[in-house]
Amino acid sequence: MSFHYDVNFINPFLEGVLNVLSTMANVEARPGKPFLNKKRKALGDVTGVIDVSGYARGTIALSLSKESILKIVNNMLYENYTEIDDQIMDAVGELTNMITGQARAKLSEQGMSFQASTPHVVNGKGVKVEHIETAPILAIPFQTPDGNFTVEVCFTENET
Repeated sequence: MSFHYDVNFINPFLEGVLNVLSTMANVEARPGKPFLNKKRKALGDVTGVIDVSGYARGTIALSLSKESILKIVNNMLYENYTEIDDQIMDAVGELTNMITGQARAKLSEQGMSFQASTPHVVNGKGVKVEHIETAPILAIPFQTPDGNFTVEVCFTENET
């Protein structure tokens, strides 16, 4: 049986993205219309992924274009990075962790508690992202003035 995605489940992720980026990086993002990522591959140039368990089992991914992550990290660290390197990869993992943490806190208020793993980061557009094979990947696109990114959630109910 697949997990049911609804507005009560998705909104905490939207709020987490908007809050983290505006407060940590002074970047305003606009969410777009969610869709299913049927190709199951990274939509951005660099992707952070966190495994979660508890109320349900799944993965949360943050996949960013090169332009968007460079702007976000440069704003956060007052730097002038021009390429994706180890510092940028580490920042993607931390951003994924912060957004997931805020979403988990909101979901916990609704009685849906989750534990999260340490994030891992993959580099490359179109590379396979390790989501749960049998569950649909709900992708929420975001636009910023400096590039796009996508938050993906992929959940299945816990086995009993």
